[in-house]
Amino acid sequence: MPASATPTRQPIDRIRGLLWKLAFATLALMAIGSATRVANAGLACPDWPLCYGKLVPTAEMNLQVFLEWFHRLDASLIGLMTIWLVVRSLQWRSQLPAWTLPVSLLALVLVVVQGGLGALTVTELLRFEIVTAHLGTALLFFATIVMGAVALLPQPPSQSHRSQDVIKPFHSRISWAGAIAAFLVYLQSLIGALVSSQWALHQCLGGFESLCRIMYSHLFGVIPPTLAVLALVVWAWRSPLLNPLLHALAYSSGLLVLLQIGLGFGTFYLHLQVELLTVAHQLIGATLFGTLLAFFILARRDRPVSMDHTHLHESA
Repeated sequence: MPASATPTRQPIDRIRGLLWKLAFATLALMAIGSATRVANAGLACPDWPLCYGKLVPTAEMNLQVFLEWFHRLDASLIGLMTIWLVVRSLQWRSQLPAWTLPVSLLALVLVVVQGGLGALTVTELLRFEIVTAHLGTALLFFATIVMGAVALLPQPPSQSHRSQDVIKPFHSRISWAGAIAAFLVYLQSLIGALVSSQWALHQCLGGFESLCRIMYSHLFGVIPPTLAVLALVVWAWRSPLLNPLLHALAYSSGLLVLLQIGLGFGTFYLHLQVELLTVAHQLIGATLFGTLLAFFILARRDRPVSMDHTHLHESA
């Protein structure tokens, strides 16, 4: 391939850095959103997009107003960063992988949808289905950003297609184990959003049996993703020649799922009385989701490619 057609590192490094900034900003946004919900601050700003008709409602500022206002501020910054991502991807499109611009445009579409859902959560007075869709879209945006950032990581030297070192006993299907686990975590997160947006735990303890079904769906729904993550951990452990980074991601997902279960049961038994536990539960769930997606992308990207006759001819 001619040198001019090969993606250069500097634009790739800059786009990857921007994607990681967006990923961490999105994690922070979800944590702030969770804190806003547990503090009953979702309607602390009665209008949208301003707050009490102001950019900064200094006269009305208290903890609840600050949480809702800061949540919107972080969301606005993420929107601006995503627009900049599209601009840079368009500017450097000849020096980036072909998929970079479409992924950037997808991220922008998700940001626009997310902004619309954010407005509806206020104007529709926190309807549970809109709140759930709001979190679900945030997770999809987070997934898009994380997968893009991971795909732009430098390729390990040992993964060169022209090297005979690529022929290793590696099962590429392990990547799909990560994808399945991530999908199950996503579904569990949506059920969790339904539980939290309807205050199902409080309502169930208060005698509303219809909401108990939702709450217990979330409690017992932890089993499939947990089993999927543990299967991934065991598979990685039984594959000693796996990329060390993949080992680290698999083992990290195992630790995260155990921590998430502990936080979930702590939140349940304390009846949501410890706000920090509830926020941490949301944050760890999103981190687990991102870790599994990172595993999937790296495993697909770095899987060995058997040397066909063309490669052998080129080596000769």
